[in-house]
Amino acid sequence: MATIEQFTTHLAVQAAVRNAQAACKGKEISDIVDANGLQYVDLVMEGGGVLGIALTGYTYVLEQAGIRFLGVGGTSAGSINALMIAALGPPEEAKSEKLLRVLAEMPMATFIDGDQDARDFSRAALGKVGMANLIWKALQVVDNLTDDLGLNPGEKFFEWLTDQLRRAGVRTNADLLNRLRTVPHGLRLRESRTDAEIKGDDAFGRLIMVAADITTETKVEFPRMAELYWADPDRVNPASFARASMSIPFFFHPFRVSGCPQDRAKWKDLADYDGQPPDNVMFMDGGIMSNFPINLFHQPYRVPTSPTFGAKMGIDRQKPATVTKPSQVLGAVFDAARHTLDFDFISRNPDYKHLVAMIDTGDHNWLDFTTTDPPKIDLFARGAQAAAEFLCQFNWEKYKNIRKGIAEAFLASYNHNGAPAAVLGNGQNTEAMSFR
Repeated sequence: MATIEQFTTHLAVQAAVRNAQAACKGKEISDIVDANGLQYVDLVMEGGGVLGIALTGYTYVLEQAGIRFLGVGGTSAGSINALMIAALGPPEEAKSEKLLRVLAEMPMATFIDGDQDARDFSRAALGKVGMANLIWKALQVVDNLTDDLGLNPGEKFFEWLTDQLRRAGVRTNADLLNRLRTVPHGLRLRESRTDAEIKGDDAFGRLIMVAADITTETKVEFPRMAELYWADPDRVNPASFARASMSIPFFFHPFRVSGCPQDRAKWKDLADYDGQPPDNVMFMDGGIMSNFPINLFHQPYRVPTSPTFGAKMGIDRQKPATVTKPSQVLGAVFDAARHTLDFDFISRNPDYKHLVAMIDTGDHNWLDFTTTDPPKIDLFARGAQAAAEFLCQFNWEKYKNIRKGIAEAFLASYNHNGAPAAVLGNGQNTEAMSFR
Protein backbone atom coordinates (compact mmCIF):
# COMPACT_ATOMS: atom_id res chain seq x y z
CA MET A 1 0.00 0.00 0.00
CA ALA A 2 1.42 3.36 -1.04
CA THR A 3 2.22 5.98 1.60
CA ILE A 4 1.21 9.63 1.38
CA GLU A 5 4.86 10.52 0.85
CA GLN A 6 5.00 8.39 -2.30
CA PHE A 7 2.31 10.65 -3.74
CA THR A 8 3.48 14.03 -2.47
CA THR A 9 7.23 13.50 -3.09
CA HIS A 10 6.72 12.37 -6.68
CA LEU A 11 8.98 14.59 -8.78
CA ALA A 12 6.13 15.79 -11.01
CA VAL A 13 4.02 16.64 -7.95
CA GLN A 14 6.82 18.59 -6.27
CA ALA A 15 7.45 20.52 -9.49
CA ALA A 16 3.73 21.27 -9.77
CA VAL A 17 3.63 22.60 -6.21
CA ARG A 18 6.63 24.86 -6.82
CA ASN A 19 5.15 26.20 -10.06
CA ALA A 20 1.75 26.82 -8.47
CA GLN A 21 3.21 28.60 -5.46
CA ALA A 22 5.36 30.78 -7.70
CA ALA A 23 2.37 31.58 -9.94
CA CYS A 24 0.18 32.55 -6.97
CA LYS A 25 2.75 34.57 -5.04
CA GLY A 26 1.15 37.98 -4.71
CA LYS A 27 -1.49 37.05 -7.30
CA GLU A 28 -5.20 37.60 -6.72
CA ILE A 29 -7.17 34.42 -7.42
CA SER A 30 -10.37 35.49 -5.66
CA ASP A 31 -11.88 38.48 -3.87
CA ILE A 32 -12.82 36.38 -0.83
CA VAL A 33 -9.93 36.03 1.64
CA ASP A 34 -9.50 35.32 5.35
CA ALA A 35 -7.34 36.60 8.19
CA ASN A 36 -4.52 34.23 7.19
CA GLY A 37 -4.42 35.45 3.60
CA LEU A 38 -6.01 32.29 2.18
CA GLN A 39 -8.10 32.81 -0.96
CA TYR A 40 -11.47 31.08 -1.44
CA VAL A 41 -13.02 29.62 -4.59
CA ASP A 42 -15.86 27.30 -5.50
CA LEU A 43 -14.92 23.96 -7.07
CA VAL A 44 -16.87 21.54 -9.31
CA MET A 45 -15.42 18.11 -10.09
CA GLU A 46 -16.33 15.69 -12.85
CA GLY A 47 -17.29 12.07 -12.33
CA GLY A 48 -14.97 9.36 -13.55
CA GLY A 49 -14.76 6.31 -11.29
CA VAL A 50 -11.21 5.40 -10.37
CA LEU A 51 -9.91 8.47 -12.22
CA GLY A 52 -11.18 10.52 -9.27
CA ILE A 53 -7.75 10.10 -7.67
CA ALA A 54 -6.56 12.75 -10.14
CA LEU A 55 -9.00 15.20 -8.56
CA THR A 56 -7.16 14.86 -5.26
CA GLY A 57 -3.89 15.79 -6.96
CA TYR A 58 -5.63 18.84 -8.38
CA THR A 59 -7.00 20.03 -5.03
CA TYR A 60 -3.69 19.23 -3.29
CA VAL A 61 -1.79 21.70 -5.47
CA LEU A 62 -4.47 24.38 -5.12
CA GLU A 63 -4.28 24.07 -1.34
CA GLN A 64 -0.48 24.18 -1.40
CA ALA A 65 -0.82 27.48 -3.29
CA GLY A 66 -2.98 29.00 -0.53
CA ILE A 67 -6.42 28.32 -2.03
CA ARG A 68 -9.38 26.95 -0.08
CA PHE A 69 -12.93 25.95 -1.05
CA LEU A 70 -16.29 27.34 0.02
CA GLY A 71 -18.65 25.73 -2.49
CA VAL A 72 -17.74 22.18 -3.57
CA GLY A 73 -19.74 19.94 -5.86
CA GLY A 74 -19.62 17.17 -8.39
CA THR A 75 -21.00 13.96 -9.77
CA SER A 76 -20.08 10.36 -8.94
CA ALA A 77 -16.33 10.32 -8.13
CA GLY A 78 -16.47 14.12 -8.12
CA SER A 79 -19.27 14.05 -5.56
CA ILE A 80 -17.32 11.65 -3.34
CA ASN A 81 -14.34 14.00 -3.37
CA ALA A 82 -16.62 16.96 -2.69
CA LEU A 83 -18.25 15.17 0.24
CA MET A 84 -14.90 14.32 1.79
CA ILE A 85 -13.58 17.87 1.34
CA ALA A 86 -16.67 19.11 3.14
CA ALA A 87 -16.54 16.47 5.88
CA LEU A 88 -12.85 16.26 6.76
CA GLY A 89 -12.63 19.69 8.35
CA PRO A 90 -13.77 23.33 8.30
CA PRO A 91 -13.41 25.30 5.05
CA GLU A 92 -10.15 27.04 6.01
CA GLU A 93 -8.36 23.77 6.72
CA ALA A 94 -6.20 22.08 4.06
CA LYS A 95 -7.78 18.65 3.60
CA SER A 96 -6.19 17.10 0.52
CA GLU A 97 -3.55 15.22 2.52
CA LYS A 98 -6.28 13.78 4.76
CA LEU A 99 -8.24 12.83 1.67
CA LEU A 100 -5.12 11.37 0.09
CA ARG A 101 -4.61 9.17 3.15
CA VAL A 102 -8.20 7.99 2.85
CA LEU A 103 -7.82 7.22 -0.87
CA ALA A 104 -4.40 5.59 -0.47
CA GLU A 105 -5.94 3.12 1.97
CA MET A 106 -9.19 2.72 0.01
CA PRO A 107 -9.85 -1.00 -0.61
CA MET A 108 -11.16 -0.40 -4.13
CA ALA A 109 -11.01 -4.05 -5.16
CA THR A 110 -13.54 -4.90 -2.44
CA PHE A 111 -16.06 -2.51 -4.02
CA ILE A 112 -16.57 -5.16 -6.69
CA ASP A 113 -18.77 -6.98 -4.18
CA GLY A 114 -21.10 -9.02 -6.36
CA ASP A 115 -21.22 -12.79 -6.42
CA GLN A 116 -18.46 -14.84 -8.04
CA ASP A 117 -20.04 -14.64 -11.50
CA ALA A 118 -20.31 -10.86 -11.26
CA ARG A 119 -16.69 -10.54 -10.12
CA ASP A 120 -15.48 -12.84 -12.89
CA PHE A 121 -17.36 -10.87 -15.54
CA SER A 122 -16.13 -7.50 -14.21
CA ARG A 123 -12.52 -8.67 -14.30
CA ALA A 124 -12.96 -10.23 -17.74
CA ALA A 125 -14.47 -7.01 -19.15
CA LEU A 126 -11.59 -4.94 -17.77
CA GLY A 127 -8.97 -7.47 -18.81
CA LYS A 128 -9.77 -7.30 -22.54
CA VAL A 129 -10.29 -11.03 -22.88
CA GLY A 130 -11.39 -12.60 -26.14
CA MET A 131 -14.96 -12.04 -27.32
CA ALA A 132 -15.95 -15.69 -26.88
CA ASN A 133 -14.75 -15.72 -23.28
CA LEU A 134 -16.44 -12.38 -22.56
CA ILE A 135 -19.76 -13.59 -24.00
CA TRP A 136 -19.52 -16.73 -21.87
CA LYS A 137 -18.91 -14.68 -18.74
CA ALA A 138 -21.75 -12.33 -19.69
CA LEU A 139 -24.19 -15.23 -19.89
CA GLN A 140 -23.37 -16.07 -16.30
CA VAL A 141 -24.51 -12.67 -15.04
CA VAL A 142 -27.85 -12.39 -16.85
CA ASP A 143 -29.63 -13.19 -13.58
CA ASN A 144 -27.71 -10.44 -11.77
CA LEU A 145 -28.92 -7.88 -14.28
CA THR A 146 -32.50 -9.11 -14.49
CA ASP A 147 -32.96 -9.59 -10.74
CA ASP A 148 -30.85 -6.75 -9.31
CA LEU A 149 -30.36 -4.41 -12.31
CA GLY A 150 -26.63 -4.43 -11.63
CA LEU A 151 -23.58 -6.56 -10.92
CA ASN A 152 -22.38 -5.25 -7.58
CA PRO A 153 -24.53 -4.28 -4.57
CA GLY A 154 -22.27 -1.36 -3.63
CA GLU A 155 -22.61 -2.27 0.04
CA LYS A 156 -18.86 -2.47 0.64
CA PHE A 157 -18.41 1.05 -0.71
CA PHE A 158 -21.26 2.33 1.45
CA GLU A 159 -19.81 0.68 4.57
CA TRP A 160 -16.33 2.00 3.83
CA LEU A 161 -17.53 5.58 3.24
CA THR A 162 -19.74 5.49 6.33
CA ASP A 163 -16.72 4.50 8.40
CA GLN A 164 -14.56 7.27 6.92
CA LEU A 165 -17.23 9.88 7.64
CA ARG A 166 -17.66 8.56 11.18
CA ARG A 167 -13.91 8.93 11.78
CA ALA A 168 -14.21 12.54 10.64
CA GLY A 169 -17.02 13.13 13.14
CA VAL A 170 -19.80 13.14 10.55
CA ARG A 171 -22.57 10.63 11.14
CA THR A 172 -25.58 12.54 9.90
CA ASN A 173 -26.52 15.19 7.40
CA ALA A 174 -26.94 17.59 10.34
CA ASP A 175 -23.30 16.97 11.34
CA LEU A 176 -22.20 17.68 7.79
CA LEU A 177 -24.20 20.91 7.50
CA ASN A 178 -22.87 22.15 10.84
CA ARG A 179 -19.33 21.65 9.61
CA LEU A 180 -20.06 23.48 6.38
CA ARG A 181 -21.49 26.42 8.33
CA THR A 182 -18.21 27.04 10.12
CA VAL A 183 -17.15 30.50 8.93
CA PRO A 184 -13.39 30.86 8.35
CA HIS A 185 -11.67 33.24 10.75
CA GLY A 186 -11.67 36.78 9.41
CA LEU A 187 -13.46 35.90 6.17
CA ARG A 188 -13.92 39.09 4.18
CA LEU A 189 -13.93 40.71 0.76
CA ARG A 190 -10.87 42.52 -0.49
CA GLU A 191 -10.98 46.24 0.19
CA SER A 192 -11.12 46.87 -3.56
CA ARG A 193 -14.61 45.28 -3.67
CA THR A 194 -16.65 48.24 -2.43
CA ASP A 195 -19.54 47.14 -4.63
CA ALA A 196 -20.39 43.94 -2.74
CA GLU A 197 -20.44 42.22 0.63
CA ILE A 198 -20.24 38.67 1.88
CA LYS A 199 -23.68 37.46 2.85
CA GLY A 200 -25.94 34.44 2.54
CA ASP A 201 -24.37 31.46 0.80
CA ASP A 202 -21.10 33.29 0.23
CA ALA A 203 -20.39 33.35 3.98
CA PHE A 204 -19.98 29.62 4.58
CA GLY A 205 -19.34 26.28 2.90
CA ARG A 206 -21.73 24.71 0.42
CA LEU A 207 -21.94 21.17 -0.92
CA ILE A 208 -23.82 19.89 -3.98
CA MET A 209 -23.74 16.20 -4.98
CA VAL A 210 -25.56 15.31 -8.19
CA ALA A 211 -27.56 12.08 -8.53
CA ALA A 212 -30.15 10.92 -11.06
CA ASP A 213 -33.62 10.01 -9.78
CA ILE A 214 -34.78 7.89 -12.71
CA THR A 215 -38.18 7.30 -11.11
CA THR A 216 -39.26 10.92 -11.63
CA GLU A 217 -36.56 11.91 -14.17
CA THR A 218 -35.12 14.43 -11.72
CA LYS A 219 -31.57 15.75 -11.53
CA VAL A 220 -31.13 15.70 -7.77
CA GLU A 221 -28.82 17.95 -5.76
CA PHE A 222 -27.95 16.54 -2.35
CA PRO A 223 -28.15 17.52 0.44
CA ARG A 224 -30.48 20.38 -0.61
CA MET A 225 -33.17 18.05 -1.96
CA ALA A 226 -32.88 15.31 0.66
CA GLU A 227 -36.22 16.30 2.20
CA LEU A 228 -37.99 14.96 -0.90
CA TYR A 229 -36.78 11.44 -0.16
CA TRP A 230 -36.43 11.23 3.63
CA ALA A 231 -38.91 12.37 6.28
CA ASP A 232 -36.07 13.45 8.58
CA PRO A 233 -33.21 14.53 6.30
CA ASP A 234 -31.07 15.76 9.21
CA ARG A 235 -30.62 12.16 10.38
CA VAL A 236 -29.65 10.74 6.98
CA ASN A 237 -26.18 9.24 6.62
CA PRO A 238 -24.40 11.43 4.00
CA ALA A 239 -22.87 8.27 2.55
CA SER A 240 -26.33 7.68 1.07
CA PHE A 241 -25.93 10.79 -1.09
CA ALA A 242 -22.61 9.54 -2.46
CA ARG A 243 -23.95 6.02 -3.00
CA ALA A 244 -26.83 7.47 -5.02
CA SER A 245 -24.49 9.65 -7.08
CA MET A 246 -22.03 6.85 -7.98
CA SER A 247 -24.52 4.14 -9.01
CA ILE A 248 -22.82 3.38 -12.34
CA PRO A 249 -25.50 1.77 -14.57
CA PHE A 250 -25.34 -2.04 -14.51
CA PHE A 251 -21.97 -2.03 -12.71
CA PHE A 252 -23.62 -1.25 -9.35
CA HIS A 253 -27.14 -1.94 -8.19
CA PRO A 254 -29.31 1.18 -8.33
CA PHE A 255 -29.62 2.94 -4.98
CA ARG A 256 -33.18 2.72 -3.66
CA VAL A 257 -35.08 4.78 -1.11
CA SER A 258 -38.56 3.79 0.09
CA GLY A 259 -41.21 5.53 2.13
CA CYS A 260 -40.63 8.92 0.56
CA PRO A 261 -42.64 11.89 1.94
CA GLN A 262 -45.72 12.80 -0.07
CA ASP A 263 -45.46 16.59 0.07
CA ARG A 264 -46.53 17.71 -3.40
CA ALA A 265 -45.73 21.36 -2.68
CA LYS A 266 -42.10 20.50 -1.92
CA TRP A 267 -41.80 18.36 -5.03
CA LYS A 268 -43.09 21.26 -7.09
CA ASP A 269 -40.81 23.77 -5.38
CA LEU A 270 -37.57 21.75 -5.32
CA ALA A 271 -37.92 19.50 -8.37
CA ASP A 272 -40.55 21.25 -10.50
CA TYR A 273 -42.46 17.96 -10.41
CA ASP A 274 -46.26 18.22 -10.62
CA GLY A 275 -47.21 14.55 -10.43
CA GLN A 276 -47.96 12.21 -7.57
CA PRO A 277 -44.86 11.95 -5.36
CA PRO A 278 -43.28 8.48 -5.51
CA ASP A 279 -43.31 6.08 -2.57
CA ASN A 280 -40.13 4.40 -3.76
CA VAL A 281 -37.28 5.94 -5.74
CA MET A 282 -34.42 4.47 -7.73
CA PHE A 283 -31.19 6.45 -8.17
CA MET A 284 -28.56 5.97 -10.83
CA ASP A 285 -25.19 7.62 -11.35
CA GLY A 286 -25.63 11.39 -11.64
CA GLY A 287 -23.38 11.26 -14.68
CA ILE A 288 -26.20 9.95 -16.86
CA MET A 289 -27.70 13.45 -16.58
CA SER A 290 -24.70 15.69 -15.89
CA ASN A 291 -21.24 14.24 -15.41
CA PHE A 292 -19.56 17.64 -15.11
CA PRO A 293 -22.15 19.96 -13.54
CA ILE A 294 -20.07 23.12 -13.84
CA ASN A 295 -23.27 25.22 -13.64
CA LEU A 296 -23.93 24.28 -9.99
CA PHE A 297 -22.96 27.71 -8.64
CA HIS A 298 -23.75 29.69 -11.79
CA GLN A 299 -25.57 33.03 -11.54
CA PRO A 300 -25.45 34.85 -14.89
CA TYR A 301 -26.32 38.29 -13.57
CA ARG A 302 -23.36 38.56 -11.17
CA VAL A 303 -19.73 39.43 -11.31
CA PRO A 304 -18.72 36.80 -8.76
CA THR A 305 -16.77 37.54 -5.62
CA SER A 306 -14.90 34.29 -6.23
CA PRO A 307 -14.45 32.07 -9.30
CA THR A 308 -15.92 28.61 -9.78
CA PHE A 309 -13.03 26.36 -10.79
CA GLY A 310 -13.83 23.18 -12.68
CA ALA A 311 -11.72 20.01 -12.72
CA LYS A 312 -12.54 17.84 -15.73
CA MET A 313 -11.00 14.42 -16.31
CA GLY A 314 -9.80 13.67 -19.81
CA ILE A 315 -9.29 15.90 -22.84
CA ASP A 316 -12.61 16.62 -24.55
CA ARG A 317 -13.36 15.50 -28.09
CA GLN A 318 -9.83 15.23 -29.44
CA LYS A 319 -10.88 12.76 -32.11
CA PRO A 320 -14.05 11.06 -33.37
CA ALA A 321 -15.16 7.94 -31.55
CA THR A 322 -14.72 4.62 -33.34
CA VAL A 323 -18.16 3.03 -33.57
CA THR A 324 -18.24 -0.27 -35.46
CA LYS A 325 -19.30 -2.80 -32.81
CA PRO A 326 -22.40 -3.10 -30.61
CA SER A 327 -20.28 -2.53 -27.48
CA GLN A 328 -18.87 0.66 -29.04
CA VAL A 329 -22.37 1.87 -29.86
CA LEU A 330 -23.41 1.43 -26.22
CA GLY A 331 -20.27 3.20 -25.04
CA ALA A 332 -20.74 6.09 -27.45
CA VAL A 333 -24.41 6.51 -26.49
CA PHE A 334 -23.50 6.52 -22.79
CA ASP A 335 -20.70 9.04 -23.28
CA ALA A 336 -22.90 11.33 -25.36
CA ALA A 337 -25.67 11.22 -22.76
CA ARG A 338 -23.39 12.08 -19.84
CA HIS A 339 -21.38 14.80 -21.61
CA THR A 340 -23.66 16.63 -24.04
CA LEU A 341 -25.61 18.69 -21.47
CA ASP A 342 -22.38 19.96 -19.92
CA PHE A 343 -20.75 20.65 -23.29
CA ASP A 344 -23.84 22.64 -24.24
CA PHE A 345 -23.70 24.75 -21.06
CA ILE A 346 -20.05 25.68 -21.63
CA SER A 347 -20.69 26.47 -25.30
CA ARG A 348 -23.48 28.88 -24.25
CA ASN A 349 -21.34 30.33 -21.44
CA PRO A 350 -17.86 30.42 -22.98
CA ASP A 351 -16.50 32.47 -20.06
CA TYR A 352 -16.31 29.14 -18.21
CA LYS A 353 -13.52 28.06 -20.51
CA HIS A 354 -11.35 30.37 -18.40
CA LEU A 355 -12.25 28.34 -15.29
CA VAL A 356 -11.99 24.70 -16.36
CA ALA A 357 -8.84 22.60 -16.11
CA MET A 358 -8.61 19.47 -18.24
CA ILE A 359 -6.75 16.66 -16.49
CA ASP A 360 -5.09 14.34 -19.00
CA THR A 361 -5.77 10.92 -17.45
CA GLY A 362 -3.89 9.00 -20.14
CA ASP A 363 -4.89 5.39 -20.73
CA HIS A 364 -6.17 4.72 -17.21
CA ASN A 365 -9.47 2.85 -17.12
CA TRP A 366 -12.18 4.60 -15.10
CA LEU A 367 -13.71 1.26 -14.02
CA ASP A 368 -10.48 -0.48 -13.00
CA PHE A 369 -11.22 -0.88 -9.29
CA THR A 370 -8.37 -3.38 -9.04
CA THR A 371 -5.77 -0.78 -10.03
CA THR A 372 -2.41 -0.89 -8.22
CA ASP A 373 -0.42 1.84 -6.48
CA PRO A 374 1.72 3.06 -9.43
CA PRO A 375 -1.34 4.02 -11.55
CA LYS A 376 -2.86 5.78 -8.52
CA ILE A 377 0.30 7.82 -8.02
CA ASP A 378 0.42 8.64 -11.73
CA LEU A 379 -3.20 9.86 -11.67
CA PHE A 380 -2.47 12.01 -8.62
CA ALA A 381 0.55 13.53 -10.38
CA ARG A 382 -1.50 14.23 -13.52
CA GLY A 383 -4.06 16.11 -11.46
CA ALA A 384 -1.30 18.06 -9.73
CA GLN A 385 0.27 19.06 -13.03
CA ALA A 386 -3.08 20.19 -14.44
CA ALA A 387 -3.68 22.40 -11.39
CA ALA A 388 -0.28 24.09 -11.68
CA GLU A 389 -0.73 24.73 -15.41
CA PHE A 390 -4.18 26.17 -14.78
CA LEU A 391 -3.03 28.52 -12.01
CA CYS A 392 -0.15 29.79 -14.13
CA GLN A 393 -2.54 31.04 -16.82
CA PHE A 394 -5.60 32.02 -14.73
CA ASN A 395 -6.25 35.78 -14.67
CA TRP A 396 -8.87 36.81 -12.11
CA GLU A 397 -9.06 40.46 -13.16
CA LYS A 398 -9.52 39.52 -16.80
CA TYR A 399 -12.25 37.04 -15.88
CA LYS A 400 -14.09 39.63 -13.76
CA ASN A 401 -14.06 42.06 -16.68
CA ILE A 402 -15.55 39.38 -18.92
CA ARG A 403 -18.27 38.65 -16.37
CA LYS A 404 -18.96 42.37 -15.85
CA GLY A 405 -19.79 42.72 -19.54
CA ILE A 406 -21.99 39.61 -19.45
CA ALA A 407 -23.82 40.76 -16.30
CA GLU A 408 -24.48 44.21 -17.74
CA ALA A 409 -25.80 42.71 -20.98
CA PHE A 410 -27.97 40.27 -19.04
CA LEU A 411 -29.51 43.02 -16.92
CA ALA A 412 -29.92 45.38 -19.88
CA SER A 413 -31.82 42.71 -21.83
CA TYR A 414 -34.16 42.11 -18.90
CA ASN A 415 -34.76 45.81 -18.31
CA HIS A 416 -35.34 46.36 -22.04
CA ASN A 417 -38.04 43.67 -21.98
CA GLY A 418 -39.87 45.34 -19.13
CA ALA A 419 -38.53 43.52 -16.08
CA PRO A 420 -38.57 45.59 -12.89
CA ALA A 421 -35.34 47.57 -12.63
CA ALA A 422 -35.06 47.19 -8.85
CA VAL A 423 -35.31 43.44 -8.45
CA LEU A 424 -34.39 40.47 -10.64
CA GLY A 425 -34.50 36.91 -9.30
CA ASN A 426 -33.90 35.88 -5.66
CA GLY A 427 -35.09 39.28 -4.51
CA GLN A 428 -31.64 40.85 -4.97
CA ASN A 429 -31.06 44.45 -5.99
CA THR A 430 -29.81 44.81 -9.55
CA GLU A 431 -27.06 47.21 -8.58
CA ALA A 432 -25.64 44.66 -6.17
CA MET A 433 -26.09 41.86 -8.66
CA SER A 434 -24.29 43.65 -11.43
CA PHE A 435 -20.96 43.73 -9.69
CA ARG A 436 -21.17 41.20 -6.90
